[in-house]
Amino acid sequence: MYNRTVLELIKERLSWKKVVIIYGARQTGKTTLCKELIKFKGEENCIYLNCERASIKETLEKQNILEIIRMFQGKKFVVLDEAQVVTDIGRVLKIIYDTYPEYQLIATGSSAFDLNNRLSEPLTGRNIKYHLYPLSFKEMSNNLGTYQQAEMFDMLNDMIRFGAYPDIVGKPEAEAIEKLDYLAGDYLYKDILALDNLKKPALLRDLLKALALQVGSEVNFHELAKLLNATSDTIYRYIDLLEKSFIIFKLDSFSRNMRNELKKGFKVYFYDLGIRNGLLGDYKKVENRSDIGGLFENFCILERKKQIQANSEYGNSYFWRTYNPDKEIDYIEERDGSLHTIEFKWNPKASGNARLPKNFLDSYGQGIDDDGKSKNITFKVIDNSNWWQWLS
Repeated sequence: MYNRTVLELIKERLSWKKVVIIYGARQTGKTTLCKELIKFKGEENCIYLNCERASIKETLEKQNILEIIRMFQGKKFVVLDEAQVVTDIGRVLKIIYDTYPEYQLIATGSSAFDLNNRLSEPLTGRNIKYHLYPLSFKEMSNNLGTYQQAEMFDMLNDMIRFGAYPDIVGKPEAEAIEKLDYLAGDYLYKDILALDNLKKPALLRDLLKALALQVGSEVNFHELAKLLNATSDTIYRYIDLLEKSFIIFKLDSFSRNMRNELKKGFKVYFYDLGIRNGLLGDYKKVENRSDIGGLFENFCILERKKQIQANSEYGNSYFWRTYNPDKEIDYIEERDGSLHTIEFKWNPKASGNARLPKNFLDSYGQGIDDDGKSKNITFKVIDNSNWWQWLS
């Protein structure tokens, strides 16, 4: 059992009296997290309802508030697990919240929440959302105690090869691969496949494989459409569906005022590299991979996303480049009035040559401080010898 950082965040904010929404892909541990919350509140005060049970789903969908309250059996802390299966779930939660504000509602859901826009309108101002990711480096390393560089490299190797789904971490290699092959099949995105207006499920799978091959590269809709014999609009829509299903996430390009910088591009990364490797059937060790640069970049940006939620940080994240591909910054965080820039280099030997592009500094810098550094731009190089220090 790993201590999930989001659990402590939710505990701290239950006093806000909002509907707590826990999003996440299948198998990330949402049900386990809810049962830990029930222990925290005391089982005698709580009721756990699995919305996939026909009787529970039917009662909620009737939207008869008296029947719903009877189903809660006098318990004021209510967990509605797999709530995405309930038609018009946002309106159901709104009715309960507005009529009986003394009930603390926890609702978990996978992609269908967003795929069908079942929450956004009804719960405006009434909910607080959390994303349950696969395990983070910090959650895993807390179980290790004091660690050495060699141990960190072994952990990095495993997380890049097999990802960090709770049921896969720590399993023997053969078992981990078997489980990932299953997850990387239709299981994780079956909500998308169930949509009535999804006309080409085979295209969805082919698109995922194409994106898996270009992790860390800018997405070109025209090239993908040509490769997959589809329209650019279809590719855009399918990428949007995959993002809402917590399979992939996008990183937008940073742009303010430079004439030749990329203004509307984005890159695509995977929420779990084990799933990415499962799509391609490629679980080689890091020292044998030709794609290690992109995978390391994906790993670091993903872990930073997890860290940002765990620390309740705020800001925007980007990459930057000009139309000259030699002028690029892998990762930028805009927060506290500053631009924090990162370059990812797998090999520490390449780190010493990394520099911020001069035209970026000239355009976005706000002068030089007494140490000769930009007043509003920081720069770091992250490689396989120091990544855990950045993410600790």
